[in-house]
Amino acid sequence: MKVRILGSGTSSGVPRVGGDWGECDRDEPRNRRRRASILVSYGESRVLVDTSPDLREQLLDAEVSDIEAVIWTHDHADHCHGIDDLRQLYHSRRRPVAGYARKDSLALLKRRFGYAFEGKGGYPAVVTGHLLPNHINLGGLSVRAVDQPHGEITSAGLRFDAGGVAIGYSTDFDSVSDDMAMLFEGLDLWVVDALRRRPHKSHPHLAYTLEWIRRLAPKRAVLTHMDNSMDYRTLCAEVPQGVEPGYDGLEIEL
Repeated sequence: MKVRILGSGTSSGVPRVGGDWGECDRDEPRNRRRRASILVSYGESRVLVDTSPDLREQLLDAEVSDIEAVIWTHDHADHCHGIDDLRQLYHSRRRPVAGYARKDSLALLKRRFGYAFEGKGGYPAVVTGHLLPNHINLGGLSVRAVDQPHGEITSAGLRFDAGGVAIGYSTDFDSVSDDMAMLFEGLDLWVVDALRRRPHKSHPHLAYTLEWIRRLAPKRAVLTHMDNSMDYRTLCAEVPQGVEPGYDGLEIEL
């Protein structure tokens, strides 16, 4: 199984509009972050997680022209507003992409982007909407989902199992529930939100994430969804062994 970090940044990306790099060294290319998304691959199966506003460039860099399915973790703009770029996948595959989300998120996505799900004005639908259950098989990938508290809504945390390997993906949560802890036990890799150093009301900050990495003890952990206070080289020097900051384009094969 392989995972590619398509985007490792928070909603504003790094740098922010206006050229604000914050604490990040602008000469370190791994500090340039698009909005958070991953691509999980196993054999011929490829599952996209979230359609970020940067999706076009992310898929071009990854040389992707077809996917098995897309899973949306939730309906916030930085995780879904690149949905229109699924049109190009439709053109290359000649059929809609299967899209999965939890009930509330799916309803909002269909309301916001109805043309993508239903077609309009002679243009075809480019994605089919399906409820994301707690467990589903997508090609050769076994996918399990858990609801994560994220401010006033929930997001979907995901676990991918294939070939004896387990990968977890968990962004946009404000605390780790018992159900989350159960799902993310025994991981070979956990790609996990670490927004910034200071606490935040709806995202985990660095110290909180590191504590849960210690408790759940994945074999390897990669930090993602980071803002411009999280300099790549500074993080490399301070995080424990087995933990590393992610960056756009990072590929891990297990």
